[in-house]
Amino acid sequence: MSDKQIRWLMVLTAIFWSGAFITGKIAVGEFPPFALTFFRFLFALPFIFVIFYIKERGNLLPRGKQWLALILLGVIGTFCYHALFFTSLKYTTAINSSLIGAINPMVTTLLAAMFFSERLTPLRVMGVILSFSGVFLFITNGDLTLIFQFQFNKGDLIMLIAVCCFAVYALLSRRYMKQYSLSPLKVTAYTFLICVVISIPFVLWEKPATYLFSATASGWLSILYMSVFASVLGYLIQMVAIQRIGAPRTAIFINLVPVFTIIQSVIILGESITLFKLIGAAIVISGVYLATRPESRIYNLKSVM
Repeated sequence: MSDKQIRWLMVLTAIFWSGAFITGKIAVGEFPPFALTFFRFLFALPFIFVIFYIKERGNLLPRGKQWLALILLGVIGTFCYHALFFTSLKYTTAINSSLIGAINPMVTTLLAAMFFSERLTPLRVMGVILSFSGVFLFITNGDLTLIFQFQFNKGDLIMLIAVCCFAVYALLSRRYMKQYSLSPLKVTAYTFLICVVISIPFVLWEKPATYLFSATASGWLSILYMSVFASVLGYLIQMVAIQRIGAPRTAIFINLVPVFTIIQSVIILGESITLFKLIGAAIVISGVYLATRPESRIYNLKSVM
């Protein structure tokens, strides 16, 4: 497979990830956030563990301190991120949520510089400033008086917290994989499993009888899409890309997610798009690119959807 084919596959992966915001928006109309988190990864488990078994048959069970690392990663990066992600979609649009999610690599870069002694160049500082400026313009729709009124959409703020959770996961997972000899496939498989187990009491708290029997085929298919395409296939294509063209160059493709989400949201969901949102999207994508130049070495690239 050529590098050009790998790049096209990563474009396809960005479409898969953007589709998670569309299907997630559809699914939150029928399922509460913890149930969506539970079912998304429950459906993904058979696929990821079959692949894990085929690829690493002699390395299936975690040992000793690996369990603690995997539990922490599963709680922060899989359970918390996705529970917050689905909660945010109840209060904001798929477009807003996807664009805020696009600053994930930038937030990771900033936290790495603050807490992991990574070098932050002037170009990346410019990218950080641009990204946050673009997000503010996007979620305020150009109403600068909100600086003083703090009338931000609740869903947008929840998504910002979700982004911070995944940034922490990205930094910790890179450290733990090296420290505890964990493979990316083992981390992914067991964080999926841990997320499912942790979600169970929260799902029961949401009273499944109130929504399970009324859920439509559209709702279930939306969850299945997120499980198979956004989680399993997206992850596998990404791993191939990292092997062939490297993690930094693979990371750049995440910046395509909000672009594809905007297109799909307008076509499928009928969401509106304003000039300020388009300008904000362009600013955020430009800022993320500057903040995450290919020479950066801090990416852990598990999918944000």
